[in-house]
Amino acid sequence: MSDTSPLTDPRRITYYHAHLYYEDAAGLAEARRVAEAAAERFAIRVGRFHERPVGPHPLWSCQLSFAAELFGEVVPWLALNRGSLDVFVHVGTGDDRFDHTQGVMWLGRSHALDLTVFGDD
Repeated sequence: MSDTSPLTDPRRITYYHAHLYYEDAAGLAEARRVAEAAAERFAIRVGRFHERPVGPHPLWSCQLSFAAELFGEVVPWLALNRGSLDVFVHVGTGDDRFDHTQGVMWLGRSHALDLTVFGDD
């Protein structure tokens, strides 16, 4: 069976986000440690450390933003250095629903997102 849908050019991905997930003060401390180490090693932007669920994210989180060209360096590093954190990685194409549902990968356990923040299909 062949798929006749058009293929999308990967150059459409202009950035990636890696969301560090945690649930308590100990997890927050670990997220700060991982984010700081990543920022020292890579050209990334570290977002705020939320102590409540924000947007579609079901747990406390911090967003790491980085250029698409850094994916092959940042994501393997996170896979090996995330400690006990779960990490939600997604593409950045400008289509938030797609980016958070189709262009995703998990390091550690996966969690159900609250997709209602993106409105109806």
